[in-house]
Amino acid sequence: MTSSRLDPELSTASSRSPEQRSPQEAARQRWMAVLAKATLSDLEAHFASLEALPDYHMLRSPEIGLAMVRGRVNSTGHPFNLGEMTITRCVIQLSPTASTANPEIQNPKSKIQNPTTGFGYVAGRSHRHAELAAFCDALLQRPDWHDVVQAQVIEPLEAIAHAKRAAEAAEVESTRVNFFTMLRGEG
Repeated sequence: MTSSRLDPELSTASSRSPEQRSPQEAARQRWMAVLAKATLSDLEAHFASLEALPDYHMLRSPEIGLAMVRGRVNSTGHPFNLGEMTITRCVIQLSPTASTANPEIQNPKSKIQNPTTGFGYVAGRSHRHAELAAFCDALLQRPDWHDVVQAQVIEPLEAIAHAKRAAEAAEVESTRVNFFTMLRGEG
């Protein structure tokens, strides 16, 4: 898998500035980033809280490939190729027979007019992580599942990531040296 084979809609959306993205694109990018950056164990634990999930089938089963990582000097210079990283991607489609997150409105014979497709791109070689990310992406695009998955999966994973960043920041701050307060030896 090379970067030229990646989904053109995703690469087009990410190349636009935040001001040019629609609110739906920005929300989807946010939840896809949360799913991709979460640990597999955290994702599985929160995903397990979802009940009566709809069936799905693989459009593209999880596959491992490489992506070129690019960088810029001081975030403003010319881009350069930093190196390659392993990624796993998966594409699923919810089955035409829909189940909803709300059992009161569930109709087992209802058909989805436009089957929902979910994409999962994760760093590393975890097939399961990519599959769960794709499944959550598909569910989050469905109005009947969006709020449930947002509350039970995305928000807790965001809270875990925020707590992890805060702990790392506190650890870094505790070892910070302020060179302006150190006395110099006079000789």
